[in-house]
Amino acid sequence: MHHFADNFENLIENYGLFVLFPTIFFETFGLPLPGESALVATSALAAKGTLNIFAVAAVAILAAIAGDNVAYLIGRRYGRAIILAYGSRFGITQTKYDSVERATNKYGAYVVVCARFFVLLRQLNGLVAGSANMPWIKFFLANVAGSVLWVLFWTTIAYQFGHRVSLLPDAVHHLSLIGAVLVPVTLVLVFVFGRRALLKRKALATKQP
Repeated sequence: MHHFADNFENLIENYGLFVLFPTIFFETFGLPLPGESALVATSALAAKGTLNIFAVAAVAILAAIAGDNVAYLIGRRYGRAIILAYGSRFGITQTKYDSVERATNKYGAYVVVCARFFVLLRQLNGLVAGSANMPWIKFFLANVAGSVLWVLFWTTIAYQFGHRVSLLPDAVHHLSLIGAVLVPVTLVLVFVFGRRALLKRKALATKQP
């Protein structure tokens, strides 16, 4: 594991955005790739002047959106049975798939928005949404929102504290815990209060002659 971390750190430092895009893109297919680590690492390098932070953010957002949408198309075209039949080679087990499927069926687009901040959801989100026949426009809009929030969260933290951010997995793990708690809580609060405001508006509209 440490050998992989050292090699990954070297790849990021030497190739930057050329490693960032495929790492985030292919992570959405269930591959065990460190997409979050790559984003934090490249943002930290941007803080040191090695990369442009706007380029890092743009590449990460495009990779996240593109990867999830390709995964969605795979799920839509081939369905649950085919994905489970061949996905085990990439770590997509039925237990993992069932877990994400239950959450997606229950909460729909809200899971897609929050998925980026959780490892399991981030890897299977597009495949499950596609095989569950979630309307593409609904998935796309939620996916864009989640991808943008995820990228802005990590690039901001890593860029602002770049001189303190280590490329080693332990530092990324601690940051991941913060993101996994704070961002979904914020999204839930926005949804709850937004829904209340919408219901009040509908009630007032109904009362009007």
